[in-house]
Amino acid sequence: MGELKHGFEEQYRSDEYMSMLAKMFYLYYDFKRHNSSGNPRPELIEKVEWRMKDRQRTVSAALVLCLNLGVDPPDVIKTNPCSRMEAWLDPTTVSDTKKAIESIGKRLNENYETLSSRTRYKLSLDPTVEDAKRFCQGLRRGAKEERILYHYNGHGVPRPTQSGEIWVFNKGYTQYIPVSLYDLQTWLGAPCIFVWDCHSAGNIVNSFNRYVQKRIEDEKTKPRDPAMPLAVTYLDCIQLAACEADEILPMHPDLPADLFTSCLTSPIETSVRFFLMGSPLKHGHLKEINITGKCGDRRTALGELNWIFTAITDTIAWSILPKYLFKRLFRQDLMVAALSRNFLLAQRIMRQYNCHPISEPKIPATYMHSLWDAWDLAIEQFVVQLINAQNSGRKIDSTFRIKNSTFFEEQLTAFEVWLKYSAGSMTPPEQLPVVLQVLLSQAHRLRALVLLSKFLDLGPWAVYSALEIGIFPYVLKLLQSPAPDLRGVLVFIWSRIMSVDYKNIQHELLKDNGYAYFIQILIPYNDNSAKLFNSPEDLKALCAFVISLFCRKFKQGQRVCMGSDLLRVCVEYAQESKAPLLRKWACLCISQLWDDYSEGRWIGMKEKAPLSLLSLLNDRIVEVRASCVVALSTFIGQNDGNEVPENIKTLETQLATSILSMTNDASSVVRKEVVVFFSKFVKQYLNYFIVGAYSVFEEEVTRFRDQRAVDEVRKGSPAYGTVYIAVWRSLLILSVDPSPEVKDFATNVVDFVVSGLEKNTDLAKNVESMLLFLKSKSMRSHFQNNLTEEDNLQRSRSSTTNNSSHNTVVNKGFQEPQSRTASNPVHNSNSPSKKTRSVSLAVTLQALQKFVLGDSWTDTASPRGDQRNGMTNGKSPYMRALPYGAGLVPKSPRSKRTSAEDEPQIDISSGFFDWCCELFQEPYFHRPENDEAGSERHLENVWRKNRNEQIFAETQPQKELALNGTWNTIMSNLHNVSQPKKLLFAQFEPHLIASDDRDGITVWDWSQNKKLLRFSNSNPQKSTITELKLVNEDDVPILMAGSSDGVVKLYKNYDDESKVEHLASWRALTDIPAPSPRSSGLVAEWQQSRGALLVGGDVKIFKIWDAQYELCIADIPARSPCSVTSITSDQVAGNLFIAGFDDGSLRVYDRRLDNRESLVRMWRGQHESKILKVRMQRGGLRELVSGSVDGNVCIWDIRASEPLTKIRAHREIGAIDVHEHAPIIATGFRHVRTFSTFNGESLTQNKNPSGNVIQYSKSHLTDLAFHPHRMIMAVNNSQDSAISIINCLPSLKHTFV
Repeated sequence: MGELKHGFEEQYRSDEYMSMLAKMFYLYYDFKRHNSSGNPRPELIEKVEWRMKDRQRTVSAALVLCLNLGVDPPDVIKTNPCSRMEAWLDPTTVSDTKKAIESIGKRLNENYETLSSRTRYKLSLDPTVEDAKRFCQGLRRGAKEERILYHYNGHGVPRPTQSGEIWVFNKGYTQYIPVSLYDLQTWLGAPCIFVWDCHSAGNIVNSFNRYVQKRIEDEKTKPRDPAMPLAVTYLDCIQLAACEADEILPMHPDLPADLFTSCLTSPIETSVRFFLMGSPLKHGHLKEINITGKCGDRRTALGELNWIFTAITDTIAWSILPKYLFKRLFRQDLMVAALSRNFLLAQRIMRQYNCHPISEPKIPATYMHSLWDAWDLAIEQFVVQLINAQNSGRKIDSTFRIKNSTFFEEQLTAFEVWLKYSAGSMTPPEQLPVVLQVLLSQAHRLRALVLLSKFLDLGPWAVYSALEIGIFPYVLKLLQSPAPDLRGVLVFIWSRIMSVDYKNIQHELLKDNGYAYFIQILIPYNDNSAKLFNSPEDLKALCAFVISLFCRKFKQGQRVCMGSDLLRVCVEYAQESKAPLLRKWACLCISQLWDDYSEGRWIGMKEKAPLSLLSLLNDRIVEVRASCVVALSTFIGQNDGNEVPENIKTLETQLATSILSMTNDASSVVRKEVVVFFSKFVKQYLNYFIVGAYSVFEEEVTRFRDQRAVDEVRKGSPAYGTVYIAVWRSLLILSVDPSPEVKDFATNVVDFVVSGLEKNTDLAKNVESMLLFLKSKSMRSHFQNNLTEEDNLQRSRSSTTNNSSHNTVVNKGFQEPQSRTASNPVHNSNSPSKKTRSVSLAVTLQALQKFVLGDSWTDTASPRGDQRNGMTNGKSPYMRALPYGAGLVPKSPRSKRTSAEDEPQIDISSGFFDWCCELFQEPYFHRPENDEAGSERHLENVWRKNRNEQIFAETQPQKELALNGTWNTIMSNLHNVSQPKKLLFAQFEPHLIASDDRDGITVWDWSQNKKLLRFSNSNPQKSTITELKLVNEDDVPILMAGSSDGVVKLYKNYDDESKVEHLASWRALTDIPAPSPRSSGLVAEWQQSRGALLVGGDVKIFKIWDAQYELCIADIPARSPCSVTSITSDQVAGNLFIAGFDDGSLRVYDRRLDNRESLVRMWRGQHESKILKVRMQRGGLRELVSGSVDGNVCIWDIRASEPLTKIRAHREIGAIDVHEHAPIIATGFRHVRTFSTFNGESLTQNKNPSGNVIQYSKSHLTDLAFHPHRMIMAVNNSQDSAISIINCLPSLKHTFV
C-alpha cells in the first residue's frame, strides 16, 4: 500500500515515541473553572448553627435531703432486708442521725464536685418550709440569670402528690408539710435543672409542666411581676426524675437506696457494682471493689474508666438524640452535660428493677445501644486486672496503675474501616464522638487527627458534623501545641473548618492568638514536618488560605497580621514559588490583608508590593493571573477621586496601564476580574472617565461631519493620551465580550459612566445633541434589517445592541444582534437622556461604532416579503434565512446574568475568592465518587472506551472499500431549514454538526435522521461561523465554533437542549478586518495531542493558543500578504502545520524553530487561486492534500519541492475533503468526484445529491465532509437546506453501540 509520508515512519518505528504518544491524552476545557465559569456554587448544604450562642453555666446548686433518718414515710412499705446506703454511706452505722445526715450531705457534695468543681454547692438537710423558701430565694439572688441545680432527695417523706406537691417538715419534725411546685418555681426562678430522686417522681415532672403552662396563660391576662422572669423561660428548665408517677424506687439490699443519684454522681462505681451483680467474677474472686485515682487523671483506673464512659455516652446520645437536643443537653453546660450523660446509665440500670427514669425534655431510651457492650467489656478488663493484682498480693492504692484499655484503638480502627468502605453514605459514623475524646490522649492524638482530617475531607457536611460534636475547642487548643508532627494535619483540619464557617471563628483565633500558628509556618524556616503533603509549599498554601479568611472583612485580623512580616513573605511566595497553589493563595492572602484597610495599603506601598505583583499578570496558570488581578483590585479605589494623593494616583494609573494587556486574555475568569479592577478604577476617577467618554462622543461626531478634523479634535481633548481613555476603550471592547458574564459586568460600568455623563450639568446639553446625531446615523444603516429580524424572530431580547469601538482591537464593522423592545433607541430617539440601562448602553455603543462599510454592504437577510411566505428568491421552499439570535442561546455554567432593567451598578463582585475557597471543600485524600471503580461515570468511561475501540476495529478493514465504492447511495437527507455552510462529523458519536450562513448551529443524529438541537452561536450580525472543531473526541466531545469576528466559543453537551452550556470563549484574533466576499474570517486547527489551537485568517500572523493555560504561546509570522484560508497539522506530534493562502500558495511551518524562522517550505505555482482546504490525514499514510478553487488538487510530501500527484478535478471546486484514514479524496462543484490518494486516479463521479424537488441550474456544492472513520460523507448544495448522507456502498451496514 505504501509508506508513511513526510518521514514520519522513522518516528513510528520508535517504541518509546509511540508509547509516549499513547499516554499523552489529556482532557481540555474540562477544568473546574470551565464547568463553573469561576462562579461559586450555591449552598448545597444548609449552614448549620453549631455554636452555642446562649451558653449558660450552673453556678449554684441546692442539695436538698429530706431523709428523716430512722423514720420511714407512711406511704412506702420497705422490704426486709432493703437498701440503706445514701451517697454510698450506710446511716445505720452511725448512732447519731444528725451526724449521719451531715455525712451523707457531705459525701453527696463531694460526688457532685467531681462533675463540676466550679459550681457552688449548698446543703439543705431536712428543711422546713421557711428554710426551703429562704434557701431557694438566696440561691437565685446569687445566681442572677445563670442556671441553678436543685437536687431533691425525698426518701424520708411521702411521695409527691398528683397535684404537684413535694414534702418537707415542720419545725418540730412532727408533721410532713407540702410545698407546691408553683411556689418552688417562684422561689427558684429560671433557668434551673431539677433532679428528683424520690418515689413517684413522675408526678413532679407532670405537674411542673402544668404549672408552667398556667404561668404562661396568667401572663397574658394579668400584670406580670417585674421581679419574676418571663413565664416562657421556665420552658428551658431541665428535669431528671428517678421513676414514673406510678413507680417506686428499687430496694435491692446490694444497691444504694439513692440508686438514681448514684448513677448521676458516681457513674463508674455504680457501673462496676451493677456489672459485678450479674457477673460470676464476684463470687470467690474479687475480695473488694477499690477504684483508685481521680476522674481527671487518665493514667489512673478511675480516670481511664471515666474517659471511656464519657466517650461511650456521648456517642450514644449523639447517635440517638435529635441534634438540637444533643447540643442543648450535652454541649451547653458542663453540669448539664455530665448529668445528662449519667442519666443514660440510670436508664440502663434502673430499668432492670422495673424503674424507668424520665426527663424533660424527653431523652429517648438508649439501653439497647450496642456500645453498652463495649462499656461492659471495659469494666470486665478492669475487674480482671483488679483480681490479678489482688491475687498477686499487690496493694491497691493511689499508686496502682492499670493497663490501658484497647477501647480507643478499636474504635479508631472501626472509624478507619468506615472511612475506607462507607464514606460515600454522607452519614457520619457513630465513632466520631470517640475521636473527639481520643484527641485528649497524646498516645493516640496523631492517629486521631489524621483520621479526623480524612473525615473532614469528605465535604462540608462532614465538617458540620464534627463541629456539632464539639470538635472546635479541641482543635483550637491544639494550636498551642509545639509538636512538629501535628503541624501538617492540624493546618489541614483548620483549612476545612475555615472553608465552611470562617465568620464564627475569626474572633476565637484572635482571642487565643491562634492565627500566629499559621503565620509562623508561613514565615520561612526549615520545615520537615509536613508529612501529610507532597511538599511544604502545599502546607504554606493552606496557611495562606486560613490567614486570608481570618482577615476577610475583619479589621482586627488585618491589623495583627500586618504587624508581622507576612505581607513581604506573601509577595516573595507569589513571585518565586514553583507551586501554583501557593502563588494563587499568596495573592489572595495579600488581597485580604489590605482590602478596605488603609493602613495595609500604606504598608503595601512601602514594600512596593503592588508593583511586585505585576509580573504575575503573565503567569501560565489561569487562577494565578486572576488572583493577581484580585489583589490589585482590592488595593485601588479606596479614596475619593478628588482627594487621592499624587503618589497613589501615579501608582494606580501604573497598575491600570499594566492591566490593560489582560483584556485579551483567553480566560473569561481573568477578563471578569479585569472588569472588576476597571470598575474600581472608574469609581475612583469617575470625573476623568466622564471627560474621556465625552471626548469619544465628540470624536465620533467629528468623524461623520469632517473626517479630516478627527486628529485635531482628538489631540485637543484633555483625555488624549491618558490611561483613562485607554481604559474606557477597553471597557467598550469588554462590553461586547463573547463571554456573557464579562459582557454584563462591562456593560454595567459603561452604563454607569454614561449615566454620570448625562447627569453632568455642564455637558448634558451637548451630550444630548451628539447622541441624537449619532443615533440617527447608526440607525439609518440598520433600520430595515431590524424590522426583518423582528418579523422572523417574533420575540424580544433583553440585551441591547452592542457595537464595537473604532480604533480599537475589537472587530470593525460588526454588530451584536439587536431587537426592538420598549426601551430600544428606535422608539426613543427623542428622549436620549432617559437613564435606563438598555437605552444608555445601546446609545453609547452605537454612537461609538465606526461604520467602515456604511450602507454599501448588504446583509444576508432575504427580502421581507418572501421570508414571510417561508421561502426566499430562487431558493428551496424548505429553506429559510433564520435571523441572528434565533434558537436557544446556551448559558455559562452557574451564570448570573444581569437584568437589562436594573440600574447600572459600579460596585460589582465576581465571587472569584469564594470560588477559590471551594477547593478546600472538595476531596484531597479521597478520589471523587465519580472516579471510583464501579461509579456511574467510571462505567460510562469504560463503555465509551470499548465503543471507540469497536468502531475503530469495525471501520479499519473498510478502508479498501473506499476505492471500490460507488459513493452514490443516499442514506438520508437532513433538512436543516437554513443554508448549511460548514459540516463536521463526530468521530465516535453519531453526530453531524452543521453551521449556517449566520450564527446557527444544528446538531443531527445522522444514524436516526433526527435533529437533536439547534442553537445560536450569538456571533454579531454580518459575521458568520467559519470553523467547527471537536475537542476531547475520545471522551465527551466539546464543540468549538470560530466565527469571522475572530471569536472562538466552546460548548459542552452540545446535543442536549436541557444541558448545553457555553464553556469558554475568547477573541482568538484581533484587528480582523470587516467581512468581504473574499475574506476568510477565522480559520483554525485543533491539536488534541498538544492541547493547542492554531488560528489564522485575515491577519498576517498565526496565533497558537494553549488550552491548558489559556494563553497565546506563540505569534508566528505568516510571511505572506494574503489571507490564510485553511490550516492543517500533524495531529500526532503536532510540530508541523501547513497553511493555504488566498493566492494559492502553501507554506509549511515548524513550531520547534524560532517564530521568525519557523517557515521551512513554501509551494507556489501549482494552485492559481484560493486554497479551499489543505488537509493532512490523521491516520492512513498521512497524506497531505490541498485543493483550490481553480479545480486543482495536489498531494504533497513536505520533503519534496513539487507535488507527488496533481489532479485536475474540476474547472472549479466548491468543496474538498480527504478521509482521515482511507486513501480517498472527494471534491465537488456540479458533481461529486472521488480520487485515490495513491496515484490520483479518478474513482467515481456522481451528480450532486439534493433535497429539493426542483434542481436549480446554478446550484453547486457548498461543503463536503467525510466521516473520520466510517465510509460515509455528508454534502450540501447552495440554495438547498438539505444535507445528504452518502454511503460508500449500498450493502455497507453501519452498527451503533
